[in-house]
Amino acid sequence: MGVLNVTPDSFSDGGEVRDTGSALMRIEKMVADGADLIDVGGESTRPGSDPVPENEELKRVIPVLEKAVPAFPRTMFSIDTTKYEVARQALECGVHMVNDVSGLRNEPRLADLCAEYGAVLVIMHSKGSPKTMQQKPEYGDTVAEIATFLKEKAEVAERAGVKQVVIDPGIGFGKNLEHNLQIVARLSTLCSLGYPVLIGASRKSMIGHLLADDAGNRPVNKRLAGTLALHYHALMQGAAILRVHDVREARDSLEVFRALSSVL
Repeated sequence: MGVLNVTPDSFSDGGEVRDTGSALMRIEKMVADGADLIDVGGESTRPGSDPVPENEELKRVIPVLEKAVPAFPRTMFSIDTTKYEVARQALECGVHMVNDVSGLRNEPRLADLCAEYGAVLVIMHSKGSPKTMQQKPEYGDTVAEIATFLKEKAEVAERAGVKQVVIDPGIGFGKNLEHNLQIVARLSTLCSLGYPVLIGASRKSMIGHLLADDAGNRPVNKRLAGTLALHYHALMQGAAILRVHDVREARDSLEVFRALSSVL
């Protein structure tokens, strides 16, 4: 899953895609580099970010989807949103998946909407809102709590008629470094729930902290090797989808994983 942020303030690539033309060029490159799925988002969910009004989010993503979906008919598209109307208009454009970082907490109707359109629903675990989620998050048993939430919400979606649910533990969404490490180390527990698991750790702060030196955290643009290592471990644990910024490198890593897995 290649990331396309049509935002001015995303943590890694905010402001790089400013209009529909540059968005289409970015999509073309990601598809050429091996992306199977493009996740389009118009609202930053980085820690501390403010919410974006619905009309602004629509202005950012719908013109892109109207052009991109028919232009790349062999590529799946996802809308990264927590808003009903944004999801609805994106589905009208032909997107195949709704990626809800709130896990149906903000807008339970997204389950009914995905059922109506026959779309995949990604249910992600988060704690709090992007504005406040990193203010001393606490858990008892981190993985068990996340697994319980994801299973309950996935079953809600299935009862609403959603045919395919994907779950995402939400690396960095209301979790500190230790929480994130526990999730990745015990990812097989989440994979055993019976739903495809999506992992999005690309360039995230946990990697910056792990690779920090005396000068401080590793900058966002120097976290590729750490991202690949973490995602490879996730694949070994059973992850089904990798949400990435560096598509070519992720595809190369995936091809090596598949080749080794085929002879085991």
